[in-house]
Amino acid sequence: MASHRRPKQPTRARVTVLTSVAAAAVALTAQSASAAPAKPSKDEVKTQVDALYEEAEQATEKFNGAKERQETLEKEIGQIQDQVARGQGELNDLRSSLGSMASAQYRNGGIDPSLALLLSEDPDSYLDKASTLEHLSGKQVEAVQKIQAKQRTLAQQRQEAAGKLADLDATRKELGEKKKVSAEKLAAAQALLNTLTAQERAALKDEDTRASRADGQRVDLGDVKASGRAGAALAAAKTKVGSAYISGNEGPNSFDCSGLTQWAYKQAGVNISRVTYTQANDGTRISRSQLQPGDLVFFYGDLHHVGLYAGNNMTLHASNPRGGVKYESMDNMPFQFGVRIG
Repeated sequence: MASHRRPKQPTRARVTVLTSVAAAAVALTAQSASAAPAKPSKDEVKTQVDALYEEAEQATEKFNGAKERQETLEKEIGQIQDQVARGQGELNDLRSSLGSMASAQYRNGGIDPSLALLLSEDPDSYLDKASTLEHLSGKQVEAVQKIQAKQRTLAQQRQEAAGKLADLDATRKELGEKKKVSAEKLAAAQALLNTLTAQERAALKDEDTRASRADGQRVDLGDVKASGRAGAALAAAKTKVGSAYISGNEGPNSFDCSGLTQWAYKQAGVNISRVTYTQANDGTRISRSQLQPGDLVFFYGDLHHVGLYAGNNMTLHASNPRGGVKYESMDNMPFQFGVRIG
């Protein structure tokens, strides 16, 4: 018969060692789980910040569009409300006139015509009065028709105003949402930049300056001279090199991308619309080979960025909060098409 031996129990010392090892493993696991992620490098921060700037600009252009719609709706609603107020005054006058006619007819036509003729000392005079009554009755009919037409017009205008007020409410909500999104993206970008040391931020700025010539110095714009209103717009924009980029701003001291192009053309005596999506339709679309200084140049598939063609494959644009208004190679962004104004 085989003997069954009990497994040997671990000694107290061995138990203590095993417990210590397990505790250390748990502690190491907890430390690694709670360890802060590795700090992103300068290049990683730049990539992430540039992406956030693009997202913020997309939201900014939608914000600008909503703001423009809001201003248009407010103007249209004001005009309709003025029309309604004037129409109500005209309606009140028509009703007052009709009331006067009715009172006159009652006073002059309350007696049966045949009896009035028999009692009249001057039948010819009565016939004149009867003719007047008939004329007033015709005016009454006309007045009633005018009142009915005015009431229909007022009802339509009030309905139109109510619809535009609903659109205005929705536009204001969109305005708030887009502004919030843009602010959040810009705050996230700034938080990333704040993770860099002073030396890294200085190096990043130096790289941007060398790549884009933000200071406007030593920029080779070629030999083609700008002319006409496009040239005047470009000349105006050149005076703003170094100005700050601020979402929603239209100048004269800070701009976003479409704010700069609109401001520049305004200085040249040309009014173009406020946002990139509509500026793209403010003139004639042209290819890259057709560009002349002062033409608008659009970037990215959704057209959320615009600048002015400065010559020699360079654009002058309000770039982003880090770069401000500067010259930059068009190769740095995905070009879509140009637009010639006027």
